[in-house]
Amino acid sequence: MNEAAHPSICRSPASARSCTPTVPDGIEALLLDFDGTLADTTPGHEQALRAALQPHGLDLDHDWYSRHVGLSIHDLLATLPGGRQLPHAQIIQQSRTHLLAGVHSITPIACVVWLLHAARRAGLPCAVASGASRLLVHPGLDALGLRREFAAVVTREDVTHGKPAPDLYLAAARRLDVAPQGCLAVDDAPEGITAARAAGMHVITVADGHLALTDEDAGEAARHFASSAGASTQPATAGPGPGPRDGGRTA
Repeated sequence: MNEAAHPSICRSPASARSCTPTVPDGIEALLLDFDGTLADTTPGHEQALRAALQPHGLDLDHDWYSRHVGLSIHDLLATLPGGRQLPHAQIIQQSRTHLLAGVHSITPIACVVWLLHAARRAGLPCAVASGASRLLVHPGLDALGLRREFAAVVTREDVTHGKPAPDLYLAAARRLDVAPQGCLAVDDAPEGITAARAAGMHVITVADGHLALTDEDAGEAARHFASSAGASTQPATAGPGPGPRDGGRTA
């Protein structure tokens, strides 16, 4: 990522502690991707898929995976060179078993959690819009202790088309009863950024553990909201959020 074109808007832990987050006019809800955005799970997902593919004689190229990381595992296998003829259901099950075994060791991405807490303190409804399965997302949120912060959790099973189609983000906005243009979306992957833009939302991204603008069209609202939220290696604990109004189906 070109830092000149996409400047970091994360603050140091010291400045974050002295910051009082404010919410700009026009932002009514915060929507977060899960893998690679709220939780640092990308290396684990890559390792799990590679391990599941190896018995079938297919290696997973790191650069290819990095370019397609925003896709669901179903879409990854459909796109993977040489992957169409493989037993997808078996590979997915093997990958998920590996991931669930280590779900309690996943770690949050601090700046995104700080942003989430800033939104909750401001009284904004928040939702997850993830291309992953609810079988992984719900346990992941529980492992991070963040499930109660979200009024809605939308996963790949809840929509017809995954990212880069806008369906996940639009479904999350509908569950919050907020217009898409009033939503600030945060996603780390190109497919997710494309999906949020196609939904008509303000978008910021995560790069190297920091929040960053995706482009100048993200708007002053997104710039102000994310920069005022700051980042902390140990985010302040927000008070209990409301119980989920529509948390999706149970994993």
